[in-house]
Amino acid sequence: MRIGIIPNIHKENIFDVIQILTKKLNENDIEVLFDDSARDKYEQMNIELKSKGFVNQDELFKKSDFIISIGGDGTMLNTAFAAKDYNTPLLGINFGKLGFLAEFDTNNIDQLIKDLKSGNYIIEERMTFEAVCKDQDQEKMFSINDIVIDKGRWPKMIKLTVKVDKDYVATFSADGVIIATPTGSTGYSLSTGGPIVSPKADAITLSPISPHTLTMRPLVLASNQVINITVYSQHTSIQVNCDGQRVYNYQPPVSLDIYKSKNPIRLVSTKSTNYFEILRKKLYWGLDVRNNPEP
Repeated sequence: MRIGIIPNIHKENIFDVIQILTKKLNENDIEVLFDDSARDKYEQMNIELKSKGFVNQDELFKKSDFIISIGGDGTMLNTAFAAKDYNTPLLGINFGKLGFLAEFDTNNIDQLIKDLKSGNYIIEERMTFEAVCKDQDQEKMFSINDIVIDKGRWPKMIKLTVKVDKDYVATFSADGVIIATPTGSTGYSLSTGGPIVSPKADAITLSPISPHTLTMRPLVLASNQVINITVYSQHTSIQVNCDGQRVYNYQPPVSLDIYKSKNPIRLVSTKSTNYFEILRKKLYWGLDVRNNPEP
């Protein structure tokens, strides 16, 4: 077995985790590969690694049986974006805050390795999005969690017209709108009142951000539907961001088509846990504080 490691090398004490993980993998006769772009950083930190398997990113994804992302959910999303053109399964070791996507913790590395070696895991395909701007010549957008259209630096609301499969849905004023995958439903979409959607569901959620009318509620759509959103603003630009990572600015009015990508990401989950356990543990879903009053 060969495992590629992509850490967030900017996190404090991250190299301690890398050394521990690498040592445990080597002890289990698992080959380890690293992205060559981080070689200088390892040398600067005087990191002693048994594995010197530094390869470029293309080789890392092609040669690895699994990719382990070490960091928080942001690191996991960056890794997933890099993996979009490959079929390599991903898993995350949380070294951040919430760690909903990076579901494994540093204290259960031994169990993780045991599960991988014994085949005690499943690989889930998670829906992703692509989006194109119909009016302006810019690159195709890609997201794993969500695509957020917002007013940017403009202090006032923007106007949005939504169509689904060319059928008119509504025109409303708001700070913006979030189009989320089931994976992204527990992110920004959730904070605006959107539903939690099981990753096994083939659905898209559309959630307005602070709409001017209370009748605008989150909408759940089929994954094979194409969403068209036309945005109007008195400002010089509107902002579109993918996963909170990649930001694009467009001159209004602008029309965007958003649809399910043909390139899902593949996430590894061990059979030692499940999605609903993660919901309860990470998001305290269903927790009644009346049963656990603070002292």
